[in-house]
Amino acid sequence: MSKILIVEDDKDIAELERDYLEASGFDTAIAPDGRRGLSLARSGGFDLVILDLMLPGEDGLSVCRSIRERSGVPIIMVTARSEDIDVIRGLGTGANDYVTKPFSPSVLVARVKACLASAERASNAAAPAVDTNKPQVDDIVFGDVRICPASHVVRVADSEVALTNREYELLLFLAQRPDTVFSRQALYQRVWGEDAVGDGSTVTVHVNRLREKLERNPANPTLIQTVRGAGYILRSNDNM
Repeated sequence: MSKILIVEDDKDIAELERDYLEASGFDTAIAPDGRRGLSLARSGGFDLVILDLMLPGEDGLSVCRSIRERSGVPIIMVTARSEDIDVIRGLGTGANDYVTKPFSPSVLVARVKACLASAERASNAAAPAVDTNKPQVDDIVFGDVRICPASHVVRVADSEVALTNREYELLLFLAQRPDTVFSRQALYQRVWGEDAVGDGSTVTVHVNRLREKLERNPANPTLIQTVRGAGYILRSNDNM
């Protein structure tokens, strides 16, 4: 049974989230403020964190950033604000997904399941079963960037780069289909899953984070490029 940490100062909302999650088979714990939430998250034992943006004691962005320094646990940010900048800040500090208040509890449960499924897929990919009868998966190389599907490792100029599960999945998807343009919506459906709930801004933030980690000049990317009005494309070595 997956265990979910709910960091939410509004008691009614926290209890509503708890009730729906537990009705769906999850175990839960509630933290009423940022400091308590960070303490519980650091103690381990949780498979996912639902983190409110506006919290007493320590705000959600700060808590998210502190969790990410030590843990790759999936984080869903909850915000009462609808401005894109708040979404971008939340995802930029390491959140995997977000929901905006007011939201349907069933939508939150769906996103929790999608995040957990993604984390499980990434974990299985990182530690594949050994089968001597199957051919080894070749590394994928674009300039200084080397993607190693067999070990779930990405290197830039021989230095390993730390990517979140979703960043890795997005990069691998594009790398396996070089010189092909995908819209933000198409990437969200293909990488996040057909049943995932969200929008294209999530893809934009993840692309920007990949550029910051992989590109020599993120402001002028040569690997993952924007095709104005169409989407994103990963350029092959011949077209870089």
